[in-house]
Amino acid sequence: MHNWFECKVSYEKLMENGMQKKVTEPYLVDALSFTEAEARIIEEIKPYISGEFTIADIKRAKLSELFFNDLGDRFFKAKVMFVTLDEKSGTEKRTAVQMLAQAADIKQAMKVIEKGMEGTLADYVVASLSESPIMDVFPYSEDAKKKIIIE
Repeated sequence: MHNWFECKVSYEKLMENGMQKKVTEPYLVDALSFTEAEARIIEEIKPYISGEFTIADIKRAKLSELFFNDLGDRFFKAKVMFVTLDEKSGTEKRTAVQMLAQAADIKQAMKVIEKGMEGTLADYVVASLSESPIMDVFPYSEDAKKKIIIE
């Protein structure tokens, strides 16, 4: 099981018009602790940012699944409801989980979620799907990525 941490990095970004602007961007890292998350984000971000940067915030991200898609350049957060039937009372019980899908647009994100959930025995409903501000995701290894190929 992965422990995902959302790390917010603040730095001076060179904008398209040539001006410098202070920005804070969220990234996702796979780590065992807050300390390791901070060390990993610093190492992963160093090659991409010139100049000084600070880690503004680190918080645990409650994600049950991540689906990577090489065609996508953005990340979409999905709220998925698993539907089970309570045999005693005969009522439907819904359990919400958060998932992240890499895609180019919201339609593709829905396809990535559906393809990733293929073969799942549980009934589920995608309750919501929205673009997340996450800039990039850094798992422990490329092998840990659950890649989804969409035709």
